[in-house]
Amino acid sequence: MRLPLPIAAVFAFASVNVKAAFVHPGLLHTAADFTRIAANVNAKKEPWLTGWNKLIANSHAQTTYAARPQTVVYRGSDGTHSENYGTLYNDAHAAYQLALRWKISGDTQYAVASGKILSAWASSLTGIGGSSDKFLASGIYGYQMANAAEILRGYAPWANANLTAFSGMMTRVFLPMNLDFFTRHNDAKIDHYWANWDLCNMASMMAIGVLTDNSTAFNYVVNYFKTGAGNGAIDKMVWKLYTEAGSSKSLGQGQEAGRDQGHATLDFALLGVIAQQAYNQGQDLFAYESNKILAGSEYMAKYNLGNDVPYTSYTNSDVTQSVISDASRGNIRPMGELLFAHYSSLKGLNASWTGQYRDLVVSQAGGAEGGGGDYGSNSGGYDQLGHGTLLFRLK
Repeated sequence: MRLPLPIAAVFAFASVNVKAAFVHPGLLHTAADFTRIAANVNAKKEPWLTGWNKLIANSHAQTTYAARPQTVVYRGSDGTHSENYGTLYNDAHAAYQLALRWKISGDTQYAVASGKILSAWASSLTGIGGSSDKFLASGIYGYQMANAAEILRGYAPWANANLTAFSGMMTRVFLPMNLDFFTRHNDAKIDHYWANWDLCNMASMMAIGVLTDNSTAFNYVVNYFKTGAGNGAIDKMVWKLYTEAGSSKSLGQGQEAGRDQGHATLDFALLGVIAQQAYNQGQDLFAYESNKILAGSEYMAKYNLGNDVPYTSYTNSDVTQSVISDASRGNIRPMGELLFAHYSSLKGLNASWTGQYRDLVVSQAGGAEGGGGDYGSNSGGYDQLGHGTLLFRLK
């Protein structure tokens, strides 16, 4: 298997500027968040209780869940190996959901079960292969595994015995691929890969940076978000701004709006992850460039709710898209709770379309966002960790 980068370069990157100044837990959730969530659940408040019941009913959130660790994960056909990446995304969601059950309930049997999954992968996984799709695996499942471990690091019996080994695996397997994608973009033109490829690897590198106290990795992503060469950089991702007719609200056209709405919505799910992880470490990317993520989220949500939005023809090295795509329009992703909670509930900004999209997703899920396992068995149902009504709803 071709190494993503010369091994010496990888370890040089991984070892530079290591510090212990990160907030822990400090990825998607902080200690204060868990205090708030547990209080709402214990008081049987709605909609948090509905969100809790949805979590504990998920088949991935059970102590009987059995991990299926692999030595090499394959996503996309390489002509030789069969795809097996479903084992990783299912196990990542199980580790995360079990860690949540422990942190919110205090019942350590769920921490033990989560730790078994993470440790099994730490001792087994040596690489990620397949087609170019392997870089989607390194990004999406990298940020998800790191988030599960970041929660579980608070469980001393697992952390004392296993956190170092797990962090080492993330640094050897996922981090080099994240960095390689930013450096080479799979040897393609810089604008060839759609924004979600950059964004998922940004989410992963940032999450691994926090998990392993690697400020070089964390800062790399913050800088890439602001000035990166690829389509995940915010000015390339939300590349055209409009003023909504009849209001002063900004709407931001996303880079994948002319492609299809499945990917257009995924972009903002991933931007929410990146911004939340950064915010919990004192970097407010939500607010960057006058809340540009919000402008993009409002545009995406308005169109997917069935409304018209302005559109400017998009061109890159591969395509010219003269009209917005209606493919997968109305796509359902558990992502709106995070964005609406930050922009509307926390900051008091107008996020009305994002809020309506959140409400659509919640209503279709029976009153609360679900997570992996609640949105079908295909990989798209596992792109988001979800459960945002329980975890992010503020009021």
